[in-house]
Amino acid sequence: MDVVPVKGLRVLMLLLPLLSPRVRASEPRDSRASMDDDFLLPYAPGHGPSHSHRHTRDCQPIHHGSTTHESQPASNHSGLPFVQSSVFVTDVPGSSRFAYGHMTVVQDPLRTVSVLEPVGPGGCWLNMRSSVEETANAAGCLYAVNAGFFDPHTGQCLGNLVSDHKRVLDSGGVQNAQFGIRRDGSLVFGYLSQGDVNDPFNPFVQLVTGVVWLLRSGEVYINQSLEAECDATQTTGQLRQFVDVVSARTAVGHDAEGRLVLFHVEGQTGVRGMSLLEVAVFLKKNGVVNAINLDGGGSSSFVVNGSLTSYPSDHCIPDSRWRCGREVSSILCVHPRRCVSEDCSGHGGCVDGRCVCQPGWTGTSCHALVCQPPACGAHGLCTANGCVCDAGWSGTNCSQECLPGFYGDGCNQTCDCATGSSCDPVHGRCTCPPGFQGNACEQVCPLGFFGLSCAQECHCDDQCPCDPQTGSCNATLPLVTSDTLHRAGVCLAKQMTSRRQEDEAHSRAEQPYLTEPTWLIINLTLVTLLSASLLVHLVQACRGSAPDQRGGYSYVPLTNINDSGRT
Repeated sequence: MDVVPVKGLRVLMLLLPLLSPRVRASEPRDSRASMDDDFLLPYAPGHGPSHSHRHTRDCQPIHHGSTTHESQPASNHSGLPFVQSSVFVTDVPGSSRFAYGHMTVVQDPLRTVSVLEPVGPGGCWLNMRSSVEETANAAGCLYAVNAGFFDPHTGQCLGNLVSDHKRVLDSGGVQNAQFGIRRDGSLVFGYLSQGDVNDPFNPFVQLVTGVVWLLRSGEVYINQSLEAECDATQTTGQLRQFVDVVSARTAVGHDAEGRLVLFHVEGQTGVRGMSLLEVAVFLKKNGVVNAINLDGGGSSSFVVNGSLTSYPSDHCIPDSRWRCGREVSSILCVHPRRCVSEDCSGHGGCVDGRCVCQPGWTGTSCHALVCQPPACGAHGLCTANGCVCDAGWSGTNCSQECLPGFYGDGCNQTCDCATGSSCDPVHGRCTCPPGFQGNACEQVCPLGFFGLSCAQECHCDDQCPCDPQTGSCNATLPLVTSDTLHRAGVCLAKQMTSRRQEDEAHSRAEQPYLTEPTWLIINLTLVTLLSASLLVHLVQACRGSAPDQRGGYSYVPLTNINDSGRT
């Protein structure tokens, strides 16, 4: 953007673009400073209302819900030029006044814009005040403008202030409009709770407190700001006067592309310059979406390349129409592009204002791991080398449990379990099936026990063992060894006795046997036969030894034969 357009306003002079600090730099100014005679103090005696953030939330229009600030991703173009500034001179509608000042548009504000303490680090702690030129020169600013509010009597910095990652001031929840840049580069405008300010996950790297939110989402927000920032001091008219009076002003905002816009208008309280409403209208017509008012009472300074600039005079006259610079507090500094973190959080190197991160790291300052939760799920941890899985889990996102038979880190250890049992995927402990025990499930349950972990006792007659897996009492007695106790002996004796009885019964069952009537018939037949045989012998004995002729044969008694033989 070479020239900042001023829409709807009659431009009295050609806009003078400041394309770089070397194009237009004023001659060295007098070292004199204006008196502190026209400071605009919006609150008295302190800075900002003391009510809670809830009050601010409840005072805003309903269509904003509970959100009390706006956030916008910042532009991060790496090309050149990264900053362009233009001088404007314009009349103010509805008045005979003229206003002039500077509009500066900044690309990549995360790396090119800083909130600086007066003089340098520690200036707020010492309650120091310094001219914008002095602070800007010490920091090497290309452009600089007044920023945060301060107590003109003590020099104390007021509100929240974070400078280049360093928390300088804590407002304690005082609700004034604030501008900040978070670590991810987002631009924040509006009212911030203590929780917003202290967010540890996306902290502010730059933060400053102003007074009055000028534009919100492209619309003038001044009246709503008066309600949100109102307190008892409003009855004095001081805050309303601060808003309405014509004076020098500084403001900061952003456009729709996320480019930061610094606004500066020269003036003198009650004499020339702009009211806050006129500032808001001017910014809106020039494409600014969100903006807050910064310090700007009596005199506001704009520095280019270390030199104070004003128009139309190159030489200020203290306490006259053209005011000199005044010693102020913090400033907004536009500097050459640099890394957000000088050492890139120890995970990279700074090259041309950008951190080049080491493998596994990302973010503007290499502060975040490429692997971010929940990428590794519930069973892994993100590291620079990717997911490191818990023992028992594997896979690129640690979602796969170890396969059966493996356990440990990376599932690269093999289970040593017998009898087909499984092991715990984390520690490798064996889970024994029913009937087995031991570190590797290699032992059968001892006599008299069965089941998981051999924890159940057998309930069989005669103290006999049961099946070690099922508990059945029909199990065969295992081999009797030297460690078998009395109950095994009792059962063995019983089994042997029962077996002998069974064998005898079986033998008897195999021998044939006759019924009682059959035995009676057999006995009677045998008695009859014996009786008949005996009768025959008796008859033969009674008849003597005479031969007996039977069937043509002679019957000679045996005694006769024996006698004849002797003769």
